[in-house]
Amino acid sequence: MKIKTALILCAGYGVRLNPITLKTPKPLIEINNFTLLDNTLNIIEYLGIKKIKINTFYLQDQIINFIYNHRLKSCIEIIKDGDKILDTGGGIFNLIKSSNEKDFIVFNPDTIWDKNYLDIINEMEEFYNNKNIQNLLMVVNKSRSFDTRFKGDFELNKNKLNKSKINNYIYTGCQILNKNLFKEIKDSSFSISKIWENQLEQNLLYGYESKANFIHLTDLEIYNKLSKSN
Repeated sequence: MKIKTALILCAGYGVRLNPITLKTPKPLIEINNFTLLDNTLNIIEYLGIKKIKINTFYLQDQIINFIYNHRLKSCIEIIKDGDKILDTGGGIFNLIKSSNEKDFIVFNPDTIWDKNYLDIINEMEEFYNNKNIQNLLMVVNKSRSFDTRFKGDFELNKNKLNKSKINNYIYTGCQILNKNLFKEIKDSSFSISKIWENQLEQNLLYGYESKANFIHLTDLEIYNKLSKSN
């Protein structure tokens, strides 16, 4: 079944990009004359997904104004985290809990998404449906990362993710999740790694390898390198 809704996580403080993010939320930072959020909205549009949910917290008025003036505004729903930031897991849960749908594709906008990712995301969705699983994380070998400081998050073996002393695969910021993963969660604010750890314990955390070069706006050092390369 085709995934109908994409989520974009836009609530974070982006502290590693201070002083830029003291006045500009991280999703609205420009690289190659496009904001990170624009790049993410574009890849979702290319995928043919019609419904988009975005969470906000830090400097949220700027993101709300950006969406209000965006050409895709009619299909974008903004859901505020509320009085406190909900972290990645809590933000996702808050976005999906009122939805009748079961499966969602989630994007972090601090990865620079482009058309090179279209094939791999479509392959991920096909794999997810065929295997009848409840999670699938896009990962990349750290040798393909623009930021060479990443130590890696996981090891990958036949589309199963695990943790090792040396982890060669980085989570790219794109994943497919099923709503059922959150049914036992009692907290409102938590990291998505809580869901991942639970799945790892059951040997049920899945990964799909991207061969695209991975560019992630980690911090001010990477921002400056990307700015100089253009």
